[in-house]
Amino acid sequence: MTPPILRKLADLRAATAEWQAAGETIGVVPTMGALHDGHLSLVAAAKKVCDRVIVTIFVNPKQFNNPKDLENYPRTESEDARKLARFEVDVVYVPDPEQIYPERFATTVSVSGLTDVMDGVYRPGHFDGVATVVAKLFLQSSASDAFFGEKDFQQLQVVRRMARDLDIPITVHGCPTIREIDGLAMSSRNLLLSDRARVAAPILYEEMEAIAEGVAEGQPFHQLQAAALKRLENAGFTKVEYLEMRANDDLSLLETPNRPARLFAAAWLAGVRLIDNIAIGG
Repeated sequence: MTPPILRKLADLRAATAEWQAAGETIGVVPTMGALHDGHLSLVAAAKKVCDRVIVTIFVNPKQFNNPKDLENYPRTESEDARKLARFEVDVVYVPDPEQIYPERFATTVSVSGLTDVMDGVYRPGHFDGVATVVAKLFLQSSASDAFFGEKDFQQLQVVRRMARDLDIPITVHGCPTIREIDGLAMSSRNLLLSDRARVAAPILYEEMEAIAEGVAEGQPFHQLQAAALKRLENAGFTKVEYLEMRANDDLSLLETPNRPARLFAAAWLAGVRLIDNIAIGG
């Protein structure tokens, strides 16, 4: 059965008030729609942990740097609702824009430090938009738990820091990246890839895996990085914004994985920006 779709905050709060009065835990899965198996894995994780589950769908204009990118973002609400039916989620919250950003809205949530690198550099203001909308969704949903994919690992760390710093009483769960059979990390943006680009796209993950293997064997990271950049260029990637090894906790740049670390990448292929990350080292 297709879950109920709520568009007004008052209706959402009426539902959550009943659940809280009954002592039930509430999980929220914030999304921008165009749901794929990666999103659905977050829903499955929420169902295991929480008594009630809310999936939010809101294409947040404040986290887009390029108006054309916002315009082209896939919107598939009816199909998304059908995909959620088998999970028996309690509510799909698809807020009208004024429910998130009412007239004269004037507040921005900004997280420093974690947002000064990688996507924070190449997408200025993006994480302010993310932190602002996620803070609102946390408060609007009254959730005890929230579920985010590790594919957007920098975003995950920003959201965790924001919730901690603002004393929002919520546990933020990071869930493993879900990949296509050829290794490409699932993303709504993959729908924008041409057939030819879709064939080349998994090479990014292959090169990242090769770097991780080389680092494990003791090879210098900068040499592995340089070789991977060359191969990506030869494969048709037009620009690699970053291909870096960084610490999990504070995202500081590393040359060796001397503490828990990840390899992060962002690259353009046929006009589509792909991001990925994998654990690296011990």
